[in-house]
Amino acid sequence: MMKNGGGGGGGGVASPIVVLSVVFAASIAIVFVLGYFSDRANGFGSFYSGSEAELKIPRVELVTAAARTRNDESRAVLSSEFSSKFKPTVRRRTNNKLEQGLARARAAIRKAASIRNKSVIITKNDILSSAIYWNPSAFLQSYKEMERRFKIYVYQEGEPPIVHDGPCKDIYTSEGRFIHEMEHGNNKFRTSNAQAAHVYFMPFSVTWMVKYLYKPNTYDLTPLKVFASDYVKLISTKHPFWNRTQGADHFMLSCHDWAPHASRGDAFLYNTSIRVLCNANSSEGFNPQKDVSLPEIHLYGGIVNPKLISPPPSNTSRPYLAFFAGGIHGSIRPILLKHWKGRDSDLHIYEYLPKDQDYYDSMLRSKFCLCPSGYEVASPRIVEAIYAECIPVILSDHYVLPFSDVLRWDVFSIQVDISEIPRLKEILLAVSEDKYMRLKEGLRAVRRHFVLNQPVERFDMFHMILHSVWLRRLNLRAR
Repeated sequence: MMKNGGGGGGGGVASPIVVLSVVFAASIAIVFVLGYFSDRANGFGSFYSGSEAELKIPRVELVTAAARTRNDESRAVLSSEFSSKFKPTVRRRTNNKLEQGLARARAAIRKAASIRNKSVIITKNDILSSAIYWNPSAFLQSYKEMERRFKIYVYQEGEPPIVHDGPCKDIYTSEGRFIHEMEHGNNKFRTSNAQAAHVYFMPFSVTWMVKYLYKPNTYDLTPLKVFASDYVKLISTKHPFWNRTQGADHFMLSCHDWAPHASRGDAFLYNTSIRVLCNANSSEGFNPQKDVSLPEIHLYGGIVNPKLISPPPSNTSRPYLAFFAGGIHGSIRPILLKHWKGRDSDLHIYEYLPKDQDYYDSMLRSKFCLCPSGYEVASPRIVEAIYAECIPVILSDHYVLPFSDVLRWDVFSIQVDISEIPRLKEILLAVSEDKYMRLKEGLRAVRRHFVLNQPVERFDMFHMILHSVWLRRLNLRAR
């Protein structure tokens, strides 16, 4: 479903020169070799099976026992077994040293996957909690391999503001901050040697495309698709890297709702490339085998609200059972407000927050924060709830949750089926105090992975995004 992109009042920016399309050379098939961190049997999953294993993505869903019985898969998911048509082909990459390094990384991660520590000590004062990861040892080894090896080439083609720039102070902050860090940050992942890169970043901003190219209220997304198409044609004509993999080792990143539509401008960009998207809707073409779910963060003025920087102690009273305030749009929120708006003093459910109440104060006074999808699946309330240590209650269909290839969302959030919204209070009251405290502990442990730091820090959101891209690159090996 579309909503008006708005922001169309900016000056005109010419789209790139359309260049001749490229004939893709004959190529050989990709072998998928890396599994997801998500099998309950051994805490990590069948990371490999056999000597030259193929990628297998197990289904891991946050569902009730009743939902599993009826095989209902239309809810937020961690990862899913899609009968994917993702069958890109690639030429053999000429950099054997690079491929050999990736092979060693896979072997080291596979070895670590068999180790099950209660906690993984990083440094004397820095411990990763085992509870929030499918396998902390495997995740840590993969992360270390990423830090040691991963190199990203950022294409220089294109002009600001649509390329090399992005929003850093609004609901699309995730997009702008990542682009800014790759362009200007002092991180060790960017390389100027394109031949030594594992992946290639296309630093265009779909949010700025909407601002400068889209005509408000027309719902005509053709200019966005044309820009994406022209950019792919430009880099694939000027450089050899796109053509040798048909874009499978290239990635784009955007938090705008319309980013999936923009990516349709080029068939390989949509079907083969890694798309890092906030709008991670598995029913609308998002493929977790190759795409990455990007957390949505709304930073007013570019900073976290001071009230969320240091939440109150865990024993502080939270008198509200649950809280939500937001407009009625999409298909889920009307159901929520129909059943609970103004109907129960324990559930503070509003369409418009009363003027005498503060939004973040309400989150900090609530045990559970409801996070229903709107027009699109993602919601900044999830990250806000993590910051407030208010247990996120995810109300969504087909949303692939961020970083779910390594994170166990059931350890720090709750999911309620849309059909069970009428029973919402009953479901929340059924959460024992012991489980509630464990969920809060999970929130405190996972917070670091959803923070945008300046400068960036280990294990923060920037690095978790890179790690998700790193995993997809590990999945790609030419024979």
